[in-house]
Amino acid sequence: MTLSRIRLELARDREFPEGSRHHGYEFVAPIDNAGHIDPETWKGNRQRCRVRHFWGGEEEVGHVIRKPGGAWAFHYDVLGDADDDETGYRFGDHTFRLGDYVTIKEHDDTLRTFRVVAVEDID
Repeated sequence: MTLSRIRLELARDREFPEGSRHHGYEFVAPIDNAGHIDPETWKGNRQRCRVRHFWGGEEEVGHVIRKPGGAWAFHYDVLGDADDDETGYRFGDHTFRLGDYVTIKEHDDTLRTFRVVAVEDID
């Protein structure tokens, strides 16, 4: 299985009624043929499974992690506190294919919806 680079862009919400291509995430993860993150392949590639959160002109970089209980989250290297992780809502069940929508609980407990705008193999 190869690793993929997935780009998520902010979908419409109150703050951004048209959505925003300048607010979102790019992350690397193993995506299986059904479009799901593959936990077994992730285990052997943890250091390569990185995330970049871009928000306007600001940026944070970290890792894709698996929390106790199986939830997927983004952990940022500079923050170093598990309370600052951003958890994907049901990422284990969702697919990551062009046009799909996913929800992320950001570190301030805000739930935001993002649209998958790119999925490309990098291996």
